[in-house]
Amino acid sequence: MSVSTRPSRVRYRVLGLVVLVYFITYLDRVLLSNALPVIQKQFGFSIGTLGLILGSYNWGYALFQIPGGWFGDRAGPRIALASVVIWWSVFTFITGFSVSVTMLMVCLFLIGVGEAGAFPISNRALSRWMLPGERGFAQGATHAGSRLAGAAAPILVATLIGLYGWHMPFYLFATVGIGWAGVWLWYYRDVPGEHASVNHGERDRIVAALGTPKSRQPIPWKMILSSKQMWTLASMYFCYGYALNMFLAWYPKYLASARGYTLAEMGFFASLPLAAGVVGDILGGVISDAIIHRTGKIKLARQSVAITGFLIAAGCMPLAVLEPSRYLSAALFGVAVFGLELVVGNAWAVTLDIGGSFAGSCSAVMNFFGNIGGAIVATATGFIVKGYGWNAAFYVVVALCVVGAILFTRIDAGRRLATDSTSPVV
Repeated sequence: MSVSTRPSRVRYRVLGLVVLVYFITYLDRVLLSNALPVIQKQFGFSIGTLGLILGSYNWGYALFQIPGGWFGDRAGPRIALASVVIWWSVFTFITGFSVSVTMLMVCLFLIGVGEAGAFPISNRALSRWMLPGERGFAQGATHAGSRLAGAAAPILVATLIGLYGWHMPFYLFATVGIGWAGVWLWYYRDVPGEHASVNHGERDRIVAALGTPKSRQPIPWKMILSSKQMWTLASMYFCYGYALNMFLAWYPKYLASARGYTLAEMGFFASLPLAAGVVGDILGGVISDAIIHRTGKIKLARQSVAITGFLIAAGCMPLAVLEPSRYLSAALFGVAVFGLELVVGNAWAVTLDIGGSFAGSCSAVMNFFGNIGGAIVATATGFIVKGYGWNAAFYVVVALCVVGAILFTRIDAGRRLATDSTSPVV
């Protein structure tokens, strides 16, 4: 094949931009949990109030998942994703001026409202670009971007707070988000055929794999919400969302309260589990895609990797909680998050596999339930810790990991939700 006819690789640049927005989303998200212990000392509120503040973000994030997915499917990913990033970046900036608990809660709720659309719209953005055999890797890469931000944010936030106070990270991260939105509007197009840099080779390859894009169709909410598979997928993701958000919302506080870490130590050790999660994200997608290429069995590929991940997390967390050595405990928590992140890329790949043209709405339903789990863990953990201690809070997470593994045995990624979906599956 000559250079002139070799397929272009614009879809990988599109994937790179989506990875970057996942990174920015989690940069802002993990900023909240790492800055709040410092803000708590300044404002003097209790651990129960801390849970309510964290919950205000998570409830906004959870409740607007489905509206966010709907917005992406109706307006198109180019306009919709830029809009929600600008929204939450503006309110992240305003959060830096907070002078009361009420203002914090309102701002964090509105940040959650904006960030709610990020993942469903991003999933929709990839649905017309990534080939079926690339989806496991794509989903692993995007979530690796988010976990990389989760790993970097504690150290970065601790450094910025130490140098400039807790306000500065909010101003800085908001500026980064607005800059990304400008680049996205300039480069991304909703379908490959509209992108000037896509040549015939790449366009033909995408059309052969995904079919010709159809005119915008009504979103079949009745079909989506009446699907047993959709409810199983959503319930599984509830378990995942509860488990992951224990680390996003509460792990820095656990390190400070239960393990006695200083601010500098907390930044380093809080980053380790999410750094391990980056590896899990990449491997989960790569292994899943490799199984598809070797066996042609998409159900086996998604199930085997995700179930293994849930069981790894369930096995390592009790050991981590009971381990007296801070280093070995941190390593075990890292392996637990590694296991959780074997799940996430496969879960999101399933929404592409079964959702096709309605991937944004399907992933929004799944992510809605995941973030209901996240909202519950953010709100309830403070009260669980107050009544029963930190160990009990982690044992709840372990139980939900086991339930998640059981539920994934009932998910068939090869069974499409709608016959008119444009996403062919094996």
